[in-house]
Amino acid sequence: MSLMSKIAYKPVGILLGVAAGAIAGYAFKEVWKAVSGDDDAPNATDEDRGWGEILAAAALQGAIFALVKAAVDRGGATGVRKLTGEWPD
Repeated sequence: MSLMSKIAYKPVGILLGVAAGAIAGYAFKEVWKAVSGDDDAPNATDEDRGWGEILAAAALQGAIFALVKAAVDRGGATGVRKLTGEWPD
């Protein structure tokens, strides 16, 4: 990939990262609400929640964030290839 293409992709990558975070945050809230029936996921320091619930929420959140980030990154890279003919690094 040429230097100019790399420089041009940086802001796109940052915007995609922000979008992925927002999408993943929304998805996690909705999935947690559906799974637990509770509107708010527990914080690690929430005294009223047990270890199991806190660790389950953290694992689910991590899985959703990783999945959304991978999908957005892959989609962005595919889009760059279609536009420039080169795969971003």
